[in-house]
Amino acid sequence: MGHLLNWLEARAPRCETARLLYGLGVALALPFGWSWLARTVERRTPWPMQALLLKPMFAGRALLQAGRRVEVALEASDLAQARAELRSLVSRPTSSLDAALIAAAAIESTAENLVDSWLAPLLAYSVFGLGGAYAYRAVNTADAMWGYHTPRYEQLGKAAARLDDLLNFVPARLGALMLCAVAGQGWRAAMTTWLRDGFKTASPNAGQTMACAAGALGVRLEKVGHYALGDAEKALAPSDIRRAELMVWRIGGLAIVLAVLGRICGSVRHD
Repeated sequence: MGHLLNWLEARAPRCETARLLYGLGVALALPFGWSWLARTVERRTPWPMQALLLKPMFAGRALLQAGRRVEVALEASDLAQARAELRSLVSRPTSSLDAALIAAAAIESTAENLVDSWLAPLLAYSVFGLGGAYAYRAVNTADAMWGYHTPRYEQLGKAAARLDDLLNFVPARLGALMLCAVAGQGWRAAMTTWLRDGFKTASPNAGQTMACAAGALGVRLEKVGHYALGDAEKALAPSDIRRAELMVWRIGGLAIVLAVLGRICGSVRHD
């Protein structure tokens, strides 16, 4: 998908209006094409092979491993290494971040990516099969590569960004509910913070799970000059990154089991 998007970008027109229309065409055609291909393969392959084809639609393990590397660097008080590792998780500048802001950014990325790396593709798969998962990942990849407010991508990636917001609307709120469910004694604070701070981010979806995680952990997650989520009940520590990762692992594992079982049961009923 990434190679195809690079190829399409190289052939995009330069006129702003034409780039907007070109981006809209790509945002609609790309998921349709990948969905058609995946559904065609799904009809012709046994279920175990379908599971192998589904696996590339997820990036949760790599993201959590990246978060773990940030945590290890912070525990060693190696801010330079922590900032370097953080660059694989966030697009914001990291060179001036202190230890607390580095930890906050890692937790924010972990909570946000619960949605687009796990829940959204699983939900698409459980409802629409392999074609749904591939269609979602195509839109999400286009947004990840083109969805920036820069002169280069402002018009080209606008449609992909809006479509990604639409597809993540339900999964983001489902993810927040699931975070509340696994927060243990912190569920009430998670719910309260979610309802109060979930819409403070520029994205209509990113803040949902991020605010919920802030409440569950009892910390303040801040991107300076943009938003602050949660209350500073205690100072952020590297161990809070691990606590956030454990919550995401629990939700991701449960979601995989439920999605696969639901899809199998649906196939049995259909047969």
